[in-house]
Amino acid sequence: MLKKESTDMFRAATVPDHMAGEGCPVVSLEAVSKSFTRWQRKEGASGKGEKRGIFGQEKKTVAALDHVSFRIGQGEFVAYAGPNGAGKSTTMKLLAGMLQPTDGKLSVLGMSPEKDRIALMKKLGVLFGNRTELWWDHPVIQSFEWKKVVWDIPDAVYRRNLEMVTELLDMGEIRNVFVRELSLGQRMRADLAMMLLHSPELILLDEPTLGLDVVAKRQMIEFLKKINQEEGVTIMVTSHDMDDLEEMARRVLMISGGKLAFDGSFDGLREITGNLTRFRVTTDGRKPALEGCRLISEGHGIFEFEADLSRLSIQGLLEGLSRADGIRNVEIGKAPIEQVIAQLYQAWDRAGSPGSLPG
Repeated sequence: MLKKESTDMFRAATVPDHMAGEGCPVVSLEAVSKSFTRWQRKEGASGKGEKRGIFGQEKKTVAALDHVSFRIGQGEFVAYAGPNGAGKSTTMKLLAGMLQPTDGKLSVLGMSPEKDRIALMKKLGVLFGNRTELWWDHPVIQSFEWKKVVWDIPDAVYRRNLEMVTELLDMGEIRNVFVRELSLGQRMRADLAMMLLHSPELILLDEPTLGLDVVAKRQMIEFLKKINQEEGVTIMVTSHDMDDLEEMARRVLMISGGKLAFDGSFDGLREITGNLTRFRVTTDGRKPALEGCRLISEGHGIFEFEADLSRLSIQGLLEGLSRADGIRNVEIGKAPIEQVIAQLYQAWDRAGSPGSLPG
């Protein structure tokens, strides 16, 4: 357990005065758009007798974000999800001041990422899953000490936070290990620890569990939930693993084609796709006939079904189960969120726009 004085002091550092009042967002996007210009070869430009190089290219404008608006309040844990190329990483880079919007208004911790980037970075923690700030050929602790000096972290704050991350992330055995000798999971823990040394008020995580094994992923998720729930740190995280996001976050923002398609709970996502439910039936070997249910798998007297509770009532499902012969046990649960999201993506592709959701 953390010492009470350490967690109290960290919590105080993560709740700034200007965010204390209700309704004051940590992150605010108002009709934010971001476009990129890129060159691409014209179709047929490589044909016989045609000139190559700039004469065979054309300029194309790509809209990564299209009038996206949302707000995130103090202490929220928000998942930011969508298919490849939807605009997730672009949004993260805009919030961190690495990119500037083409249009719209953007505010992070009451500051402009474009105009107040240095001041903002002192209050912000950013981690991309495939990048590191750690010095490859030095022990982990040297990277920590480098950050203390460059970021001008006060001695007391540095010692307090170093103690906290060492305990929470089990860093004791790897602080003096060369970064190049760490496993991916160990390096991600070290990156997280380094990110927290200056007591950030908001953490932006882009694919933090990318490539981690089951144990390392579990440590990462539990740590993030802990600092959000116990220290009140606001977190925004992207990931392609929707099961991870559902476990961590209480709210999910879905983006597709540069547009915000959904803002709500994971249960709300399930309702959009028809409130899918999966259940497993154990029998004496006989296959139950259940009207309105789709058989997914079977074997050794165990049958897995899927039902849409927006079309088949729970009462109708239970009545069907009660009439079936040979049933010994029934386990009912939610459909995997990955399946729900896959159905949403397919619906968006068919509609050509995330504005048309299945219902």
